[in-house]
Order: sequence, then C-alpha cells, then structure tokens
Amino acid sequence: MAFGLTPVEKINRARADLRLGVPVRISGAGQSALMLAAELATPARLEALRRLGPVLSLAITHHRAQTLRARVYDGDLARVVVPQDVGCDWVQAVADPADDLRMPMKGPLKTLRDGTDAALARAALGLVKSAQLLPAALIMPVPEAMAAPELTGLDAAEVMRELAREAELAPVVDARLPMALAGAGRVHVFRPGDGGVEHYAIEVGRPDRAAPVLARLHSACFTGDVLGSLKCDCGPQLHAALTQMGQARGGVLLYLNQEGRGIGLANKMRAYSLQDQGFDTVEANHRLGFEDDERDFRVGAALLRRMGFAEVRLMTNNPRKVAMLDAHGLRVVERVPLVVGATAENRAYLATKVAKSGHLP
Repeated sequence: MAFGLTPVEKINRARADLRLGVPVRISGAGQSALMLAAELATPARLEALRRLGPVLSLAITHHRAQTLRARVYDGDLARVVVPQDVGCDWVQAVADPADDLRMPMKGPLKTLRDGTDAALARAALGLVKSAQLLPAALIMPVPEAMAAPELTGLDAAEVMRELAREAELAPVVDARLPMALAGAGRVHVFRPGDGGVEHYAIEVGRPDRAAPVLARLHSACFTGDVLGSLKCDCGPQLHAALTQMGQARGGVLLYLNQEGRGIGLANKMRAYSLQDQGFDTVEANHRLGFEDDERDFRVGAALLRRMGFAEVRLMTNNPRKVAMLDAHGLRVVERVPLVVGATAENRAYLATKVAKSGHLP
C-alpha cells in the first residue's frame, strides 16, 4: 500500500512509543512478545502485561547482570524472571543502579535459559538503547495470532539489521559563520536517513580537498562544551581544536550528537551520579548496562567522505578514531595530539581513559 511503513520508519515510531511508556510488539522465528521500557513502566501497564501470560521477564545486558550477580545464559544479556508479587519499584531498581549501594540485594534473581526468546530480548535492548533509555526491557511472550493493531509491530531480525547499518547522511543546509576562535567558516548540517539526530560539520577557512585536512571528531558534551564542566576535558578540546584550525587557516570539526559516549544526556547524568558514589567512568557505564563506549564513529568517516576529503590529519588522543577512519575509506596521515583541559576535578577521569579506554596520554 502507498503509505505502508518501511522497517526504518517502524523503528522510529517504536522509539517514540517506548519513550512514552507504550508497549511495542516484536516478533521473529515463530515467536512474538510485547516489550516495554523498564524505566517507564507504570502499575497499570505492568499489570496488563502480567495478564497476558505466566512468565514476565526483564531483559538486561550482561554488564548489568554481572553487577547484580544474576546468571547470564544468553551471552550478551540475561532475562530475569519478574516475580508475581513485585511492582514497578522492583523493576526499576533492577534496571537502574542509582540505589545499588543502599539496597544491594535485589534477589535472589532467577534468569531464563530455555526457549528462543533471547533474540526478541536482544532486539528489545537494542531499541531501548537507541531511544537513549536505560538498557532494560520488560518482555511478555504472546501468541503470534494475538491482535494488537494499536501497537507498533517489528521484526526482530529487521531491528538488529537496521540498528547495525551505517547511516546514510544527506546535507540539509550550510551557511557562513564567523567564529571568535576559528575565524571565517561555514556550518554544514547533515541529516541521517535512519531518522536519527542531525550532525554538524564546522568547516574552517577553505580547506583543500586534494590535501590532508586538519580534522577533529568531537562528540557533543552539553556539560563541558556549554557549561564549562571541570569533570571532563571536552570544552577545552573543542576550543583548542577550533583555535588551531583557525591558525592553520583551514580544517573541519565534526560535531557529532553522541552525548555521553552515545548514551544520551540523561544516562550520562546517571553515570555522573554513580561516579559521585566512587565508580570510575567505565564502571559507571557498566553498572547502567552500557558498553564502555556506545558511539558510532562511522558517522565521522561518512561526513568527511561526503564533504570530499580522502586524507586527514586527525586531532585526537583516541587510537580507536584513527583505526575507524582508516577502516572506512579515510587515510589518517598524521595523528595530532590534543592534550588540554586537565584539572584537579578530572584527573581520575583522564587516567581512566588512558588505563581502560586506550587513550594516549
């Protein structure tokens, strides 16, 4: 039909539903289930899910499961059985580590090991992550024939395929912008075809497309770039990169909307709260259920290629960025160190980046 939704359009509708606390139906391999983002569960929706079947589970990532000492039978995730006598407070306590130190005992937690629901749970976790919610989802198996036309329906394999796909970026607009730190330049706005957030390229001067361009991939950091946070070095790195590009009379700074290493501002603030409890940045991410770094740096390679660049002098202390560009059609002819912004408040953070994330000192 003319207005039938594509898989990408269905996924974006599902993200919006999940952020509103609305269930989504997900199917695959002869299985079907309703899923609900754990952090937005309400008593009414929890009870409605329970009425559909005998076993309601809470899918969490293996990182969160290890924190809770829950058995992991599905490799990258665990399906925790939700007891009949618990409410939303229990569900959200398992999903959110905010009170782990005050109330460490959530169990004993029973996890599922039989059936093929793990594929549905895996797709559900991918969806809530992509919606920048806590990686925890309530899962209730339902008959495939059950009618639920009011709910968004998704195929699990399509979800995993689309979430893994490299986004295609289209230019929206560009305009001249004089900048205090970098001088004359242009801001280019790019919109991904997968319905995700827009990314920006700040072109300083008129860099030669035939020569290696001085470039930086800078992930958005509201707290550092806007508020001048002393907990990280992002703001000083942003300013130093623009200043150096201005002095060189050319460069490209990619401003990628991947806040908090790709977990979003709300989850980043959750991680900050855990850091206040004594955990380092990697430990905080793991307790929340995320990987060390959830960013997709393929976006940076795609933007540079789209702008006509083939070789770069990359301003970074992160070897992962160098390897990613080299693997996706850009030749990094030089790594330009960017060591600025060290403070007493971020000393431990910078040390963790070196020790656990492979950053160069």
